[in-house]
Amino acid sequence: MGEQMVGIIGGSGLYNIEGIKDVKSVSIETPFGKPSDSFTVGTLEGRRIAFLPRHGKGHTILPSELNFRANIYGMKKLGAEHIIAVSAVGSMKEEIKPLDIVIPDQFFDRTRGRISTFFGEGIVGHVSFADPICGILADTLYHAAKSTGTQTHKGGTYLCMEGPLFSTRAESHVYRQWGVSIIGMTNLQEAKLAREAEICYSTLAMATDYDCWHVSEEVVTLEMIIGNLNKNAETAKRILKAAIPKIELKRTCTCATAVQNAIVTHKDLIPESTKKKLDIIFGKYLR
Repeated sequence: MGEQMVGIIGGSGLYNIEGIKDVKSVSIETPFGKPSDSFTVGTLEGRRIAFLPRHGKGHTILPSELNFRANIYGMKKLGAEHIIAVSAVGSMKEEIKPLDIVIPDQFFDRTRGRISTFFGEGIVGHVSFADPICGILADTLYHAAKSTGTQTHKGGTYLCMEGPLFSTRAESHVYRQWGVSIIGMTNLQEAKLAREAEICYSTLAMATDYDCWHVSEEVVTLEMIIGNLNKNAETAKRILKAAIPKIELKRTCTCATAVQNAIVTHKDLIPESTKKKLDIIFGKYLR
C-alpha cells in the first residue's frame, strides 16, 4: 500500500477540488477492473489526499454501472484509511431543506444485484455492519460543516435506490413512512466495501431537492437539481478544507479491525489465486 491518505469520492457536481498542491494523476489497475477514473493525488490543507470523481470526469457512468470494488480497492492501494463520500441526495424530511448538509449514520438498501463485497471465490466472511458509518469521522465532518455556517443535520438514514430514474410519488411516500431522511443512488455499496477494506467511511450528503413527495414544491427536474448541485459543490469544498486537517491519523475506531474475526474459511482452504487477488484487502489475515 501507499502512504497514509484521506480519500475523497466526489459525487454529482464535484469533479475536482481547487487548492490541491503537488498534484499528480494516478491510474490504478485492480483485479476487479478499472476504477471510475484516475485518482488525483496531492496535498490539501497539509494532508495527503486521493480524490476520485465517482461518475468519472464529465459524468459518464450511471450509478448502476459503477465499479464499486475497483474504486475502494484503488483507495486502499493508495493508502487511504479514511474516505469522505460527497453525494447529492434528495430530502425526505421537511426540516432538511435543499442546500442543507446531512451526515447520515444508517443506510437502507433498495438496489438490485449490485456487487458489494470482496468475499467470494473461495473465501467467506461476515463483517459487522450494524453501524455502517465511522462515528469518529462523521463527528469530524459534522463539526467542520457547522464551522462553515452551513445548515447541517447529524444522523439519519440514507436510502440507496437503484436509479437512474427518480422515485415515483408512491415510492417517495412509502420511504417517508419508513422514516428515512435522504435518498441517493451510490453510497451503500461504497460503505460496505470500505468496511471490509477496514477504511473509515462517512457520507457528506448534499440535499438538492425534496424528491417528489413535497406537493407544495415543484416536481423534481434535472435543471433544478443541477443548479443546486453547483451551489452544493462549492459548499462541499469549504467543508472538506475545514475537515481534512482535523481527521485523526491514529485510529481508535472499530473500522480499523473490522475483519479481524470475520473470516470463516480456514486460510489453508482459500485458493492461492484468491489470496493473491485480495492481498491488499485481507492479506494480513491470510498469511
